[in-house]
Order: sequence, then structure tokens, then C-alpha cells
Amino acid sequence: MHPPGELITQHGRCPLPAFFPDGTRGVVRAVDAQDLERCGIPGLVVNTFHLTNTPGIGVIKSQGGIHRFMGWPRPIISDSGGFQAMSMIRENARYGAISDAGIMFTNVDTGRKTKLKLTPEKSIQIQFALGADLMVCLDDCPHPQAGHDQVAEAVRRTVRWAKRCKTEFERQVTNRRLSPGDRPRLFGVIQGGYDRPLRQRCAEQLLDIGFDGYGFGGWPLDASGRLAVETLAHTASLMPDHLFKYALGVGRPENIVRCAEMGYQIFDCVLPTRDARHQRLYCWDAGPDHSLAYSFLYIQDKRYRRDPRPISENCACPCCTHYSRSYLYHLFNIRETLSLRLATMHNLFFYAELMNRLRARINRPVQ
Repeated sequence: MHPPGELITQHGRCPLPAFFPDGTRGVVRAVDAQDLERCGIPGLVVNTFHLTNTPGIGVIKSQGGIHRFMGWPRPIISDSGGFQAMSMIRENARYGAISDAGIMFTNVDTGRKTKLKLTPEKSIQIQFALGADLMVCLDDCPHPQAGHDQVAEAVRRTVRWAKRCKTEFERQVTNRRLSPGDRPRLFGVIQGGYDRPLRQRCAEQLLDIGFDGYGFGGWPLDASGRLAVETLAHTASLMPDHLFKYALGVGRPENIVRCAEMGYQIFDCVLPTRDARHQRLYCWDAGPDHSLAYSFLYIQDKRYRRDPRPISENCACPCCTHYSRSYLYHLFNIRETLSLRLATMHNLFFYAELMNRLRARINRPVQ
């Protein structure tokens, strides 16, 4: 069976492959929904854990769901909160604890300790309350340096939680009387660290449960900071080709290209927006000829102080269409917030164009 060519949701169709910027807390920093649409962004990713903390799911639900709350009409993916268990708790135990029951987060940064218990059932309930189009099972993400026994335990727990997520998902669909065409999609997450047999064990057990798609779970880079090619390729090979394949957290353009060649279709990362705020801008090395070669422009370099050219002469983003390198240099130099908006729009437009070029390459007839 052929891989799906688009993601169809209640909030529109999304051609694949696609990149979804991270709107973790209900916002893509420095830009609004209209900016994102102008840049050709097809969808966003929000985070269950962070939105539960602030502003609270009750607030979002009272506003009609996450789409209305953000003013965003296109598809939204809701991450489960599982990655925060690794990035927070496994880095520092004072942020909580992980057990078979779920994840207990402790907020110690507000001056008063508050707790949030995130169970598989609670994670799915929250994602339904948000009104997300694509939901992700709560998973146990091991630390990249975890030993074999710790990774095996994370796989066992991930599968156990996935079963509970699927049960709660089906209960929500039934109670809300959602038809197959109206319901959101649910993704299982394949864990296993860099261990091939553990990855296979996790995938086989998740496939037995049955999901709409599968995601690569865990850290996508190796110890040297390079893409964990063998692990990602092996994990992709374990996913059914006729279902969606999601490379969670893969964001560097060359890594997206490599993963798309493996069969992954959905990507998300904070990288393009974070790079924009740090004055690191993406530029195509050639025009719209489907070349994927690019380079970086560091706008804080003094040689751009009087440069009348756009950031990239091969870019049609709102920034490159209207403003010069000299002007953007000036905006960053005086710490004007407009600099963050224009730089962010440029990088996101680049990523949207990257997806266009990838789709053209995939769909190009064989000579």
C-alpha cells in the first residue's frame, strides 16, 4: 500500500511531507496566526503539559478549544507531555517522578510547590478538551544516556501507557458520538533508545494495539550531535507504509531531507523560530529549481550594516519582499521587536518552501 499523500482533518488538508512549527504554549513566538498563514505554515504543535499549567485547560475549553483560543484555523497536533518527563524529571528529580501510574510533575519554580499528575487517561482527556486534530499517546522517553535496563523499562511502560491511551481515546470517541470522519487521529510513539531489538519489540506491540500513525520517540541525535541515521531508519522500517510516520523533534533541514527519504512525513521542531531569534537565518543557495542546498546568514555581522539586498534573493517571504539586510541589522541592533517577527517569518517561509521542494522531488516522474 502507498503512503498517504496528505493529512485530512476537520481543520483542513495538509499535503505531506509537512513541517509543523512548535506553538508549545499556544503561540509561535514573535508571530501571530495571520503571519503563519502568510508563510504557508500548514499546522502547529502544542504541548499538553505546558498548556495544562498555563493558562489551564479550563480556560482554553471555555474559549471554544485551542483553535479559537489561538485564532488558528488549520490543523493542530497536541504533544502528550511525555518528552517533558525526560527533559525535566530525568535531568532533575526535583521536578517530579515517573511510575507505571503516570508522571507526577512538581513545579518548583513558582515559589510554591504545585503538582500535576499526568496519566495516560488524563493526557488523552486533555487533548480532547483542547480539540486537537492529531493526538499523541503518553510515552516514557528515556534519557539518551540511559542503560539497557532503563530503556527496556521505558519500552514496557510506553506500551502499557499506549494501551490505556487507546482505551481512553475510544471511550472519548464513543461518548462524544464522533464518526470516523470527525474523530481526531491517534499516534503511538516507538521508544527503544539506540537499541534495535528494543525498538522492534516496542513497534510490534504498538502495532498490535493499532494506531492511525506512529512516531519516532526519543532523542534523534547520537552522542556526537549527528542524526542517529541507523536508529531512525530502522524505526521507520518498523512502521506500516500505509500509515503516517512522524519524526518527532527532527528539525535541521538536512535531517528532515534525510528522514523524508526514510519515509517520515511529519516533522516538528523549535529550531527555525529559535534560530531566528538568535539572528541565524536560512538562505537557499539557488532559486526555485527544487535544489535543497542552503546556507546560513548571520544578520548581526557588521558587513550587513549597509547591505541593500534582501536576506535571500531566492526568497519571496514578507521580510525579503519588503526589507533589506541593512534594515534588519538595524532592527536587531536597537533591539526592536519587529526584528524577531521578520526573522521568524523568513525562517518559517524557508521551511514551508523546503516542504514544497521535498514534495516536488517525491512526486517527480522517474526519467
